[in-house]
Amino acid sequence: MGSVTTMTSVVPVSSLLPRPNLWSQGLRNGSFSSSCALVKHPRFRFSKSSSREQLMGWQEGCRERRKGLCVASISERDGPTLEEEEERARADERTGMGGYKLKENPKVVQPVQLEMETLGDIVRPKRFAFNYGFQAKFLRTGPSVPGNVVKLAFENFGREWRSLRRTILFTELKRIDPSKLNGPLEIVTAYTGRGLFLFLRGLDKFLTLYDGLMELKPLETNGENLEQDELRAALKKLTLSNQAVWDRENARPPVEAPWWILGPYYLLCLMLDVIFNDRPIQRFWFLETVARMPYFSYISMLHLYETLGWWRIGAEVRKVHFAEEWNEMHHLRIMESLGGDLEWGDRFFAQHAAFFYYWVLNLMFLISPKVAYNFSELIEMHAVDTYGEFADANEELLKTLPPPPAALEYYESEDLYIGTCLILESRNMQVR
Repeated sequence: MGSVTTMTSVVPVSSLLPRPNLWSQGLRNGSFSSSCALVKHPRFRFSKSSSREQLMGWQEGCRERRKGLCVASISERDGPTLEEEEERARADERTGMGGYKLKENPKVVQPVQLEMETLGDIVRPKRFAFNYGFQAKFLRTGPSVPGNVVKLAFENFGREWRSLRRTILFTELKRIDPSKLNGPLEIVTAYTGRGLFLFLRGLDKFLTLYDGLMELKPLETNGENLEQDELRAALKKLTLSNQAVWDRENARPPVEAPWWILGPYYLLCLMLDVIFNDRPIQRFWFLETVARMPYFSYISMLHLYETLGWWRIGAEVRKVHFAEEWNEMHHLRIMESLGGDLEWGDRFFAQHAAFFYYWVLNLMFLISPKVAYNFSELIEMHAVDTYGEFADANEELLKTLPPPPAALEYYESEDLYIGTCLILESRNMQVR
């Protein structure tokens, strides 16, 4: 269960067999774009005070050819370093100012089309560094060995607590139109949810006034980079039809599974359709968060069996599963960089679902490894259908968007999937 992608997709797709991707095959054969190493800074900034020489110098001299690949160079004066931005984000969090979300430009009246660039005979979206992930703002730098669990837990709780409060305080509540709701259950659910939201908002303000709870301010909205703002606006135009995904699934041969496996699977898919309706990037981030768990579970259980002296014939399988988990991790980073984890509710749902899924898979593996692989196959094939529909429905828009730096770093690396041989080995795995 490696990685499947389509030529028009700008996102990775999980499946059993690897296929070419717009970012991998196109980059390798030169039909789409060349490699680009984005160095040190996450965005380019030019203010009104920037001189014409600075602008021309960046346009004319920021690229140099090396081994036929395009390397984008960013000078120290173009913006703060990753470490400086991270420290600024942490300081803003401590003072209640926010700072972990990219700023938007409210002064832009007419949209600016994302810039294209020409490389030989190839016209491609201009590459630039960006990362809209919530967690990446705090977790991309630091020591490779984590601190103790208490310190990590309290740091994360502080970040998520402030994020939850901002969600309650500053989320714009849309007016409920009963005519667009289907049946009394949806009406009751909509008004109950709105009432709970308003109650929590009032409670937070009351505690801030009378109980000394730290006051939080909304995120700043003054834009610093039109290119970033336009990309964020373009990402919001991406669409995904739940019905079209189900049509694809019904059109292919079904994955054989017992009813007590299919039941939880269909329940999960229904939840995804409701929670992530019209939010494809967030849905993909959830899928990639959960998709890592099977391989982690399989490695854990195989290692346990080896330790107990029960099983060692399939030791090579652990290497295959590690390659698959490594692949899924980079898929997750790509979706995170596109802003898939910005909402507190999405992170809460995905992280807790993944934790629960891991232990369920361990239990399944203890009872029957075949059943564990079977359920994972159902999820993977649903991801293939979802990504395929997304790529086809947004083909023209995707061709105009630059690939995330996280995707370039992975798909242009030398150890893609940690060696194709591992993926080939996975085809010969026997499960009983």
